[in-house]
Parts: sequence; C-alpha cells; structure tokens
Amino acid sequence: QPPPPPGQVIEAVFEDLDLKHKVFQAVEPLVKDTCVLATNTSAIPISKVAAGCAKPERVLGMHYFSPVPSMQLLEIIPHATTADEAMAAAFAVGIKQGKFCIEVADVPGFYVNRCLAPMMAEVGPLFQDGVTPKQLDDAILDLGMPVGPITLLDEVGADVGLHVQQTMSADDTMGVRMTGADPAMLEACVEKGWLGRKSGKGFFVYDGKKKTPHQDAIDFVEKTVKRRDAGLTTEEIQDRYLTRFVNEAAICLQEGILKTPVDGDLGAVFG
Repeated sequence: QPPPPPGQVIEAVFEDLDLKHKVFQAVEPLVKDTCVLATNTSAIPISKVAAGCAKPERVLGMHYFSPVPSMQLLEIIPHATTADEAMAAAFAVGIKQGKFCIEVADVPGFYVNRCLAPMMAEVGPLFQDGVTPKQLDDAILDLGMPVGPITLLDEVGADVGLHVQQTMSADDTMGVRMTGADPAMLEACVEKGWLGRKSGKGFFVYDGKKKTPHQDAIDFVEKTVKRRDAGLTTEEIQDRYLTRFVNEAAICLQEGILKTPVDGDLGAVFG
C-alpha cells in the first residue's frame, strides 16, 4: 500500500512576509509533520517564507497566475532545503488541478515574471521613440500575444507594475537587463490615480465591460514621455519588445533557473 498523501496547505494572503509567517505559524500545529506548506507569492523569496517555519523542508512556492481558473501555468519553487517529497506532492496537486507545472529556482520573479519585467521595461523606451500606446498594443497583438502590454498594464495595475519593476531593478543579479525601466512614468500614473481597471481609469477608461482610450494618458505619453519620432515599423516594435523576453528566457536556462528548454516553452506559452 502506498503511504497516504501528505496533505497540503496553500496560502494566498497579501504580499507581506510577516503576515505569511503568522499564517504558517498558526497552521503548523494543526497539521501533520508531513503536510506541505505552499506559498503563492510573486515577489517574496521562498527561503524567507520558510525561515519563519518550524519545518522549512516542507515549505515551497506555488506561483499561480491571474486569473487562476483560466491560466494554465503553475510555477513550483523549492528553496535550498525543500524535501523531494514536498515537491512531488506539489506537482501532484498542480496536475490534479489541471495545470502545466514547471520547477523554477528561488530567484526574484521566478521565471515568467523575471522575463516579463525586462520586456515591460521596453515600453518606456518605445514611448520615448514615438510609439503610441495603441500602436504598441496593436503591434504585439499582431505578433500573436493574447493581450498587448498596455492592456496588460491596466489589468495588472500601475501600482503593481511599479512594484515589480522596482523589485527587479533592485535585483543585483539582473545587471543591465532592466535597462529602460524608468519608474517616472509609472510613478506619475500611480500619483494621478491611473491604476487601470481597478480604479476605472488607466491607459483606458472603464465603464463596466466597455473600455475606451484615455485621452489624458495618451496626451501624457505624447507630451511628457516622448523624446523623438523614430518612425519605428511594426516589425521593429515587435522585435524590440519580444527579444527582451527571449534573451531573459535564455539566461534563465543558462543560469539553471529553468530545468529544461521545454519548461521554458511551457512557461512562456501557458503563463
């Protein structure tokens, strides 16, 4: 008879390390020693979450993507002392949930967000070279992406985008790979309350399910961010945007953040 499954608790509380420690410290006395404790975080190192637990070897990360019911990827992240049994249990749960599971090293941004951050950092330089928000979204939709970067920023929220940008820019291991990530544009959006869909206004104005271009935001890019009209073609816009992701994905494989090229492809497509 195989041993019974170890059980698993997945927390998804706010991105606050002290809060995550409190949740797990409250849960640990209530579960068996074999129970796996998984944290759904996109910014906090798994090692720091595990450091607040009595049995860190049963702690790992399970990074889901929003909206969770429709996004098919699950990044599973061990820290240095995560037990193999805990990883096996997490993969079993993820597969049962119908997710494509990949193992990713415990680094800022893990894999998908680590690649997304340099790609989104190219938005500012493209605006500086005269590309409009609509032109950028249209070019990336034409490339085959499900949403353009401006729509993505509005869905995620300018405040969250700024937090991710600051986190990745502060990561010493990224070196020059966040070049172009000037926080001034996103700081201005946050200051003006242009947070995106959740505030009713970002680069688009939202009225229920209807969205229309936000002229004030368009004017802000034109008058404040733009520096010249470089006359970029659609192909040049696509190349500049996507190669930021491609380069970072290759580095993730080179540095062992990914196990295999197939994991990188699964993450890029389903995340």
